[in-house]
Amino acid sequence: MHGGGLQIALVFLLAGVIAVPIFKRFGLGAVLAYLVAGAVLGPDGFGVVRDAERILNASEIGVVMLLFVIGLELSPSRLKVMRKPVFGTGGLQVLLTTLILGAVCMGLGLGWKAALIVGMGLALSSTAVSLQLLAERKALTSDYGRTGFAVLLFQDLAAIPLLAAIPLLGGAKNQTLTWSAAVNAVGAIVIVVLCGRLLLRHLFRTVARTRMPEVFTASALLVVLGTAWFMELAGLSAGLGAFLAGVLLSDSEFRHELESQIEPFKSLLLGLFFIAVGMSIDLDRIRAEPQIIAAGVVALLLVKVGVLFVLGRWQQQMSWRSALKLGGVLWLGGEFAFVVFNQAVQANLLSVEHHDRLVAMVGLSMAATPLLLIAASRWLDHAPAPVQTRAFDEVDDQQPQVLIAGMGRFGQIVARLLTAQRLPFIALEHSPEQVDNLRRFGTARLFYGDPTRPDLLRAAGAQHCKVFVVAMDDPDTNIKATRLIRRMYPKATVLSRARNRQHAWRLMDLSAEPFRETFGSSLEMGERVLTALGVPEGTAAEQARRFRAHDEKLLREQHLVYDDEAALLQTARDARRDLEKLVAADLTDNATPGSIDPGPAANPAPH
Repeated sequence: MHGGGLQIALVFLLAGVIAVPIFKRFGLGAVLAYLVAGAVLGPDGFGVVRDAERILNASEIGVVMLLFVIGLELSPSRLKVMRKPVFGTGGLQVLLTTLILGAVCMGLGLGWKAALIVGMGLALSSTAVSLQLLAERKALTSDYGRTGFAVLLFQDLAAIPLLAAIPLLGGAKNQTLTWSAAVNAVGAIVIVVLCGRLLLRHLFRTVARTRMPEVFTASALLVVLGTAWFMELAGLSAGLGAFLAGVLLSDSEFRHELESQIEPFKSLLLGLFFIAVGMSIDLDRIRAEPQIIAAGVVALLLVKVGVLFVLGRWQQQMSWRSALKLGGVLWLGGEFAFVVFNQAVQANLLSVEHHDRLVAMVGLSMAATPLLLIAASRWLDHAPAPVQTRAFDEVDDQQPQVLIAGMGRFGQIVARLLTAQRLPFIALEHSPEQVDNLRRFGTARLFYGDPTRPDLLRAAGAQHCKVFVVAMDDPDTNIKATRLIRRMYPKATVLSRARNRQHAWRLMDLSAEPFRETFGSSLEMGERVLTALGVPEGTAAEQARRFRAHDEKLLREQHLVYDDEAALLQTARDARRDLEKLVAADLTDNATPGSIDPGPAANPAPH
């Protein structure tokens, strides 16, 4: 297409609107849809767009905005905590992958300089594709998602000295890295950090006072693109500048507003970037040399997956499933590889033929990754659970007064309260990852073990416990542990976490005292809603107390008939009328000028 920008924009939008829903319908993801659309529209497809490189350069703004949003999620304190996975795991991944792939290239006849550039260029993964895939799978907060992000962050940092070193390796006299260039780079980073700390918050406070959303949006775009442009002037990565700006604003009160303003532009431009990458895949080269290209893609997959799997298992103590998913997300080549290989050709380090092959391998790896990740995820999710290899901990019997079964978010709060009162307790947790994570934060008296096993309960000194807290996430496992504890220690007090009313009734059948996990916090919020609407605090607290007593009484009454649906519905209707009378009488006795009409009482729903 040789028309203007309007026609090209319409073609891109039409491609995205058609391709993404179709690929999503078959569970293939948006990234693959954009890549295929780009390959179809590109010069080797229908030729709708001929100048793919120009589109790719323009669309890199999407990657810049992505890195800004990433920076918004990372406060400086969190970056400090992440230093080990960033510089440890990320540094080792780049080093080991570069050495292995570089050695393979030298074995195929490349010189050491070219092999070094190729190895390091292929060691870099696509930040845009990998993070988009993690976001689609809601895996950014998983163990392999966090490690993958740390590795990608180091790769982005490592790309900067690599790009600076290519002219040196090529022997370009007029492009050598000078002290002045190094000072400019360091000075640019210092200026961005200082100005970001001193000026950005004041800028957004001033703009926010105008109460004009379009001005706030323009200011956000100005900060992102202006910082990226400034860093490019200093010879650094535009993405690094945007990332720094995001980090500097990560702990400001405008973080969420900035993210919401940038998100639409980021998503559209990232889609354009993926389409441009699809256009840059040399389909003619793939058709001419399918064996060579396929062998290169397979070698890239095996080396990077192998390195990441070893680092995930060894450095991050991941399960084999998570380590494989880490490798599956990051094995592809990256967008920086296109820039690296282009500069290597200009520095006479690579021939045009080698450049075309490498670009085809990288582009094909980016297109194949969504499909391979879908297949790998389905296999890993349906693979049989691994055989228990880690032995349960040896538990020393110190005669605790409380045993906590399950140290998720529920059990941890109970444990912290007991620790504050210096009351001895012991905790058993079935997840080894959770045990290792909590021990790193200094949680004492926590052991890896299965609370549904009688021998482990005895080993933990359960016979001396006065109170058992059953706080496991899974309701069935929770019931199993409660039944076992009640059978072994019938005189002990058993307090069990309940998912909902039905779960609570099953626990009551075992003479355990249920605690519905959302009931207390929901009641506190309801009390706060009353005070926000003008009800005096004392009155709101009394209403919440009465509602709690009423609902707990209803829970006990319904426990007697919960297997009879007709009787259960009748008790619910009776309880609603009783609650309405109770609230009406209380409002009559405590009427004030600021009272509000409560409206009809809600029918108690199972929760």
